[in-house]
Amino acid sequence: MTSSPAERLLGILAVVFASVLWGSTGTAATFAPQVSPLAIGAVAMGIGGLLQAVIAARGILRHRRALTLHWRILLTGGLSVGIYPLAFYASMHLAGVTVGTVISIGSAPLLSALIEYWLEGQRLTRRWMTGAAIGVAGMVLLCLAESSSHALSGQQPHALAGMAFGLVAGLTYALYAWAARQLMQRSVPSRVSMGATFGLGGLLLMPVLFVTGAPLLASWNNAAVGAYMALIPMFTGYVCFGYALARIPASLATTITLLEPAVAAVLAVLIVGERLPAMGWTGIGLVVACLIFITVPLRRRPVLTSA
Repeated sequence: MTSSPAERLLGILAVVFASVLWGSTGTAATFAPQVSPLAIGAVAMGIGGLLQAVIAARGILRHRRALTLHWRILLTGGLSVGIYPLAFYASMHLAGVTVGTVISIGSAPLLSALIEYWLEGQRLTRRWMTGAAIGVAGMVLLCLAESSSHALSGQQPHALAGMAFGLVAGLTYALYAWAARQLMQRSVPSRVSMGATFGLGGLLLMPVLFVTGAPLLASWNNAAVGAYMALIPMFTGYVCFGYALARIPASLATTITLLEPAVAAVLAVLIVGERLPAMGWTGIGLVVACLIFITVPLRRRPVLTSA
């Protein structure tokens, strides 16, 4: 499945927009401290996923044979969607908003590219590896800066457990992005692929929401946070992400989402009041440089021929 340069650009812009929305989730969650990370993850991805299934319901019925034929891919994506938010918000709860986001999102591009390499035989270009290295270096600096800030304030969280959950989140993120794109490459439309994958994941999250979601109804503030998480970052963000996956490779899409931790860090500083040392801002600069490096087309020099 090939895309024109214009479609590729629109796909890149869609991921950038989605990343900005996703970057607000950690800050939004701090406004409902009584709600557990499991409940936040379940309401965000669970309700958001079911809404995607609703808007794609007709297409899912129309393409049910194709979805049944590729049920292993669909099941892989659905299970990954169900696990991802629980691991992601647990990581932020244990390791802090910025560190949890950094580990979860920062590991996804590398894991996504390795999945494509192992399962599809796609080559890793030198440009992608260089850009990913720049982005990961920025993630490391941002993570170190935030960790040192926590240590100095005497609020060192359970970092190792949080990082472990972050790696699980990164792997499941890479897997559901790969699965959704695989369905698209098998002639299943983007909206149907995302609706079926996220709808299945949303169904799997409903028992978790039933068990842990009572605090969401304890106050209007908690309910508003839950509604925002489900409708804006998860529903709207993943509609944009699905649009992009139909036009650019999953490894490129997940690499662009390295912008999310940078957005999360800036919002944590501006809204939550967290402090970010100079090393952290350097990390954000490297992330922006990574995005520019891997997304801006290279100008080819004209080949000179002798008369």
